[in-house]
Amino acid sequence: MTNLFKNSRRDLRERAFQTLFSLETGGEFVDATAFAFVYDKNIGEDTEVDVPAFLLNLVNGVVDHKDELDKEISDHLKDGWSLDRLTTVDKSLLRLGLYEIKYFDETPDRVALNEVIEIAKKYSDETSAKFVNGLLSQFVVTSEEE
Repeated sequence: MTNLFKNSRRDLRERAFQTLFSLETGGEFVDATAFAFVYDKNIGEDTEVDVPAFLLNLVNGVVDHKDELDKEISDHLKDGWSLDRLTTVDKSLLRLGLYEIKYFDETPDRVALNEVIEIAKKYSDETSAKFVNGLLSQFVVTSEEE
């Protein structure tokens, strides 16, 4: 099996998205993160792996700040829309992007935004990518003005 992921930050963000998506259906944070990290690496189930800190920090940060992130996202949705109305893919992407923009200082806001948009294009469609861009762009502008 070809290792499609190279452990770049882009790839680790994608794995963070996959983990967050799987956590929406239940499961434990560390197990889900480790599974997303090793899924396509052709590693045996019993093999111990060192999950990169960047991946763990992203997933753990989103999980720890989920209520705050959801409130921020909800506050920026158009009238008549709620988190419940969004797809699991969009919710997971919005949480990941917003966490990185608001709380993860080592990534420039525009980079975090662009990376999440690329993941949206891969796992959803152009409409979803535009929606994620439109909503998260509001936070990039706000944070750059402060």
